[in-house]
Formats: sequence, C-alpha cells, structure tokens
Amino acid sequence: MSRGRHVRAVVAPVAVAISLATTLMVAAGAPAQGNARTHAARFDHNAVIFVHGFEGSGAQFESQQLRLTSNGYPARSIVVFEYDSAEFANALQAGAVPAQQEAPLFARLDKLIARMKALTHRPQVDLLAHSLGTRLMQDYLNSSKQRARNVGHYVNLDGFPESSLPGGVKTLALWGTKGPISTPGRRIKGAKNVLVPDSSHVQTATSPFSFQWFYRFFTGRSPKTTKIVPQSGKIKLSGRDVNFPQNSGLSGATVQIWAINQTTGRRQGTKPIASFKIGASGDFGPVAVPSGRRYEFAELRSGFPTHHFYYQPFLRSDHLIRLLESDALRAAGGPPPADSVAMVIVRYKEIWGDQKGQNDVLRVNGIKVSNAKTCPLNREVNALFAADFNHDGKSEPTQTWPPYEKVSQYFLSSSDVFAPAHAPATGVTVSIQDRGRGPARAITFPSWPATTDDVTVQLNDYDQP
Repeated sequence: MSRGRHVRAVVAPVAVAISLATTLMVAAGAPAQGNARTHAARFDHNAVIFVHGFEGSGAQFESQQLRLTSNGYPARSIVVFEYDSAEFANALQAGAVPAQQEAPLFARLDKLIARMKALTHRPQVDLLAHSLGTRLMQDYLNSSKQRARNVGHYVNLDGFPESSLPGGVKTLALWGTKGPISTPGRRIKGAKNVLVPDSSHVQTATSPFSFQWFYRFFTGRSPKTTKIVPQSGKIKLSGRDVNFPQNSGLSGATVQIWAINQTTGRRQGTKPIASFKIGASGDFGPVAVPSGRRYEFAELRSGFPTHHFYYQPFLRSDHLIRLLESDALRAAGGPPPADSVAMVIVRYKEIWGDQKGQNDVLRVNGIKVSNAKTCPLNREVNALFAADFNHDGKSEPTQTWPPYEKVSQYFLSSSDVFAPAHAPATGVTVSIQDRGRGPARAITFPSWPATTDDVTVQLNDYDQP
C-alpha cells in the first residue's frame, strides 16, 4: 500500500467511491521502553523521519523502526510524516506538483523537523522517503537552502530519479529491481546508487538489505544486527487509528486492546487490557504489555462492524502500529455473507504468486490463496481481501472480486474463500511461507461473521527465528 517510479506508476487510479479529504497528520514517537538488549552504549545521531508514498502510511517504516531501536536508536527519535497522498495524484500526472499545493505540507514538515532538532539537541535530522514521497522530499530540499541545511542525510527509496543531489544534501538512493514500478536505469546523479536484489517496490522500503545500507549511511558504521532484537519483560505499544488512505484520525472510534490465547486468538478475560477514545489525531496508547505475545486490537464505531486487527507476536516496543480503516474498501466487497468470515491480509513486502521458485505460499484454513491470478508481480500486492464474495459457500481461490481490481492498479487484490463463521466463534488460520522457503508462520483468530465483524491480519514483512 505505499507505493521511483515513472509518473504513471505513482498515480495508480483510486476508486471513485473513495472520498479523499485534504489531511496531514504527524505521528511522534514514544520513549523507548523495557529493558532492551541493544548494541550501542550512547546515542549520538540525528533523529530519523520517514515519509511514505502513494496510498502509504507510517506502517511501511514499522520494521525499520524496530531494527533502529535494536541497534541503539531511542524510539522517540524515530518519527513518520503522514499525509493524504491522493491529493497529489492529479498534479503528478502533469509531471510536477505546484509549489502552492506543496506549501502547507512543507510548513508542517518544517515544524516536525524543528521539534526533532530540539528533542535531540542536534542541528540536523536524517530524512527517508519512499515512492511518491521522494518527489515531495526532493522538492522540499530544493525549495530553500535553510531546509536543505536542516537535513544531514537523505535516503531516496525506490522513488524518482534526479539529475543532481536534492538541495545538495548527501543522498543514498536505493532502487528496487523487480516489478513494473521498479524499472531499471533510474539513478540520482551525485548520490550513492544501490540496487536492492530481488526487491519489489514496497519491499525496498522494508527490507533488511535496505536497512543495512541506510544505517551505515547515517552512522558511518554497519549495524550490529539487521534482526529485530527481542526485549524481555514489559514493552509499550502505541499507534494511530486512521481513515485510509487519507491518514486522518478516525475521530469518534474506540480502540480496545485484548489479551488473547496465543494458539486460538480468543479473548482472555472479560475486559480489555486498555481502551482508548480516538480523537482527531488518531493516537492511541501507549499500553504496557508483556513482550513476545500476540494481542487483538478491536476498533469499535457506532453503526459499523467491529474491526479486529491481529498481528504476529510483538518482540519489542512499537509506536508505529497503524489500524487502517476504509469504509469505501469495505463497501467494495459487496454485501457481507452472514455464514462466512471476511478479512484483509496485509504484508508490507509484496506477495508473489507467479514467480517460479520464489512464490509466497499464503493460505487461509489450508487453502492456498496466493497464485498467478490473485498475486501476480505486476499488481505489487500488499493487501489481499479474502471472503466468500459470491455467497456460494465454496472456495474458488483463483477467482478475484472485480471491484477490488478497479480500486487500484497496484497494491490490492482479492481471493474468493469460504471460511465458515461460527457462533460461538471457533477459528480461522492464516499462514505464510515467505518466498516458498523456510517454515510457515501462522496467525489463528476467531471466526467472526462478516455481517457484524471485519478482520485485518498483518503479517510481518521479515522472517527470523
């Protein structure tokens, strides 16, 4: 869902049904928590700011945040800059974004940079941008000498090429090498240009290979690890509940966090661990929980289905959790089936189904839903909607639901899967074998009826023991 690329690829068509408001929200990090095992005794580097791309959010930097904190960065020095990317789509079709349209966004970034400089007591920040975000950040750095002076290092992640260093800032350009968006031959003149092997578009932003390069670029040394180092004891979790892709806070919602059985995903206890009323910022948390466990995040809104979010175990404190809500995408699935579960499976590393020898094996209750029809490389799939769309009580996993194909040229797909709903709920299991190698990772959750409940399953974009 984030999403350089040629201009045509950046502005993937969005469903007419999605009403896109002009919003921009900045999410600040929370202090590092828990007795972390890190690999740096003293932090003496710039704050890090990540800017997502088209149809993106701060979630595309979640695993890189965890790698940074695993190598000694304080969580409070890692933030993301979120905005309504679709408001720039029409301008980019013309090849450029008018300065007057960028001005409000740049003013907000000025404030964030000033805040992070004050927090770290350093004269500069380090900036990363992905996809559409690279065009905006190139324009930002070129817009004034003072803005360029505030940035010590700039990382251009599978984004737009340039004929010179943006604003004269020292630049690392990391380029994806697979898929229709990651076209060959792109470069930024004067930058360190690196090809990320076997990497598609969003994968370039989240991969450990990219982390190794930008960490050394920022610090002058290689990271001690590219793994997510587990913390022991208590960790803290926080994030935002947002309208997607506008990235505005889902004001009026309530977010509950529940302890669950680690095998079945069923709730434990009669009350949530924590409950948060969501305001205009979309912020929730932090909440302190034991590390190494799974939790359910439940989003409640009057008149809407309860939306359940399930994740793999949280290994360390995480302040970039994003609960993405889209009423338009839900409606695109058609009338929900009462006897079946409806879900969307998200991974910020494209799911491949037509790359011989490298295909991901994604299953729902044992049924393989990743295949050449549902997950071709040319769709750059980060989110797969799965439900019994035609209400026939059968699974036809190579059959897609046309409305989702029309929503966007990239990032979304669907598979017709009948996962029976039960009352009381029994269980549904989603599993993935990354690129067809190694052990499968699984998430099991209750079989909520689609008429009353929605489900998002977020799979890690990394594998590690």
